[in-house]
Amino acid sequence: MKFAVRLAAIAATAACALSFASGAMAQNKVNLGVAIPAATHSFTAGIVWWANEAKKDLEKKYPDLKITVKTAANAGEQANQLQDLVTANKINALVVFPFESAALTKPVAQIKGKGIYVTVVDRGLTDTSAQDAYVAGDNTAFGKVPAEYLAKALGGKGNIVAMRGIATTIDTERLDAFNSVLKNYPDIKLLDAKYANWNRDDAFKVMQDYLTRFKQIDAVWAADDDMAVGVLKAIDQAKRTDIKIVFGGAGAKGMIKTLIDGADPRIQANVSYSPKFIYDAIKLTAEARLKNEKLPATTIIPSVLITKESAKQFYFPDSPF
Repeated sequence: MKFAVRLAAIAATAACALSFASGAMAQNKVNLGVAIPAATHSFTAGIVWWANEAKKDLEKKYPDLKITVKTAANAGEQANQLQDLVTANKINALVVFPFESAALTKPVAQIKGKGIYVTVVDRGLTDTSAQDAYVAGDNTAFGKVPAEYLAKALGGKGNIVAMRGIATTIDTERLDAFNSVLKNYPDIKLLDAKYANWNRDDAFKVMQDYLTRFKQIDAVWAADDDMAVGVLKAIDQAKRTDIKIVFGGAGAKGMIKTLIDGADPRIQANVSYSPKFIYDAIKLTAEARLKNEKLPATTIIPSVLITKESAKQFYFPDSPF
């Protein structure tokens, strides 16, 4: 009788352990939502492409991982998509590339408040307590590298105009870094810095305004390769010859090819900021959550100067960006 009781107890303990193990395995199944801007320009086209590459590669590698990618054309649409990811897709982890910083901070905070793990990518939130982790390129270097290059190329004096992106934390960080360098060059004047939304058509219009207002411009910090395309078009239409340098940014394949070929003397350098970091952020988040682990609070991917001599290592002709 005692043996039977002991056997039953062992069986019950084993069943309990099996039940616990099954529960633990179920908890390690990751349903990851990815919320990113739509392909409104070539950089975000690269973001969308790399996000879907991550979904394809990682779902194939990890059977306990499901990834849902949603793209939004504006901040309001993205906020609604976040709610859908929670209610319809039942996500337990989120990688979000905010369309705008301020507008998405509260919606993302609400997601985190539901116990969902949140990784924010690139365009940071205005309140970092709304995230578990942050992954981005080096936005301080993205501003400093062009400023240092232009200051040297201009011999420490001249007039510069600049393009800003969208009202986000990274745009502010970049401009602050750019200005921090120019403070060391009192003979260089930043005539104006207007928002052009990382968009070539908007940059074309802003540059037209600059060309009308300013009779002498020595260089343009376009702060994005799409915006640089619009800037060059406006300069060419106006037939202005005073502008010697147009410095874009992020290493778009068309601009890097121009740099390699020496096809436009105004394109002399660039700064790296690949959209592949969305792939890296999704991969890092998925693998950490599958192990029930967390990422470091901040992961920064370096941004470096690209010159004609180094350009080939930054040229990816098969990428949409």
